[in-house]
Amino acid sequence: MSTADTLHLSPKDFASDQTLRWCPGCGDYAIISQVQKTLPKLGIPKENIVFISGIGCSSRFPYYMNTYGIHSIHGRAPTLATGLKLANPELSVWVITGDGDGLSIGGNHLIHACRRNVDLNIILFNNRIYGLTKGQYSPTSPQGTRTKSSPMGSLEQPINPLSLVLASEATFIARTVDVITKHMGNIFERAAHHKGVSFVEVFQNCIIFNNGAWQPYSDRKLRSDNDLFLEHGKPMIFGMNDDKGIIMGKSGFEVVELGDEYSEDDLVVHDVTSVSQAWMLSRLTHPMPIGVILDVQRTPYEVAAWAQVEEAKLQKGEGDLNTLFHAADTWQIQPQGEEVAVPQMTVQATMPHNLDEAYMDEMLLDLSKSELDERLSGMTIADLKPSAPILVADSARLDHAIQLMQQHNIGCLLVTNVDGHLDGIFTEYDVSKRVVGQDIDLHTSTVNDFMTKDPATMTLDAPVIEALHLISTYGFRHIPVVDEHDLPLGIFSVRDIIHFLATVL
Repeated sequence: MSTADTLHLSPKDFASDQTLRWCPGCGDYAIISQVQKTLPKLGIPKENIVFISGIGCSSRFPYYMNTYGIHSIHGRAPTLATGLKLANPELSVWVITGDGDGLSIGGNHLIHACRRNVDLNIILFNNRIYGLTKGQYSPTSPQGTRTKSSPMGSLEQPINPLSLVLASEATFIARTVDVITKHMGNIFERAAHHKGVSFVEVFQNCIIFNNGAWQPYSDRKLRSDNDLFLEHGKPMIFGMNDDKGIIMGKSGFEVVELGDEYSEDDLVVHDVTSVSQAWMLSRLTHPMPIGVILDVQRTPYEVAAWAQVEEAKLQKGEGDLNTLFHAADTWQIQPQGEEVAVPQMTVQATMPHNLDEAYMDEMLLDLSKSELDERLSGMTIADLKPSAPILVADSARLDHAIQLMQQHNIGCLLVTNVDGHLDGIFTEYDVSKRVVGQDIDLHTSTVNDFMTKDPATMTLDAPVIEALHLISTYGFRHIPVVDEHDLPLGIFSVRDIIHFLATVL
């Protein structure tokens, strides 16, 4: 006995208590009816089914389904659906969208859901018009369509939904028509069983704003001569009397009459696994291909993602959320006025870790290298009037050093040894990269263990050009100034350099 039989679900079980509110005669009624008939066949409990929509007439769908649902924002349904499927791969996730919602603002999201091959069932209602906002032309409206927003005729080339998702690497692509209900139900069921992204375009009629847009392919009297119903492994035949077919000509598919010159043996046999054939079918407009265009297998995104998670667990063990939270830069915030056992890590950097090259380039935009060299030649570090340094002994406690930086709102301390000579520098970069997030007792640890040792230094008579070279080449933000005995005299920073250049240039 199948799972579907044991659940004993019927189409009525998937209908919510909400009254369907579409215009009388809208194709959406037929679509929701076939979806509700399809779901009981899948053997999936209602609580494991989710419908996600964007904005538009079609996007009312979740309200009318007795399942979980999300009525999201314009065009973003594939994004929410991707996150949900990744978080819970056991769910059957359906995306309901329209030609405006899914191919205009949502086009980018649709593309990436397809290329990732997320196991989603995407149904795109294509009525070639914006219905909810009262009749503006949409991304699929034929060129020249006159609407409220294109009174002289639309200028854009319309999007071909099947070609778009095929180019986006979708693994299941199909087309059906809202009034051919049995066919539509079969397509929905095949899409639901596909593992990976499935995309179904439904030719859907908007009776108010674009009535008859698909008449050649939906009218019983016309569709036999205009629709090519595809079946895997069978020749491409169409026509009222099955008297026409598709052959492979010199430039692609060609329509021929069956008879003395051509027989069924000459016709192209449909192959749902052929991407090249699928592309030609997506470009064919007469006859209009109806049915499954492409059905290939590729590992779904969420399957590959969870496989990576399991591989990471094997290599590194089970993760710990608390450890993750404290693995990078963290700060402990204490209420004002209370005893603080550990100093607050709120040292504010005076500049980013790297020199702002864009800012420097803008300042020097009108200067050639020779002009810059000429203006700076002869200038020394003494001309910059470097700031007096804030000194700290290499034996100082970390909490004392950090409090000094806070107190003076600076990003760098010069560290000296017992003889007063420069031993290193202690910067906000050292705090963020070597102290924060580590299990360190700030009251007993000393600066010596966390400072940057043997930093580059300069003397007062060193050329400014040399300072610029060190800053731009190595990304230094603070350079100590020392005398000939390596005793600290001052310090200058990137900010000092920029201020200096702005003044002299």
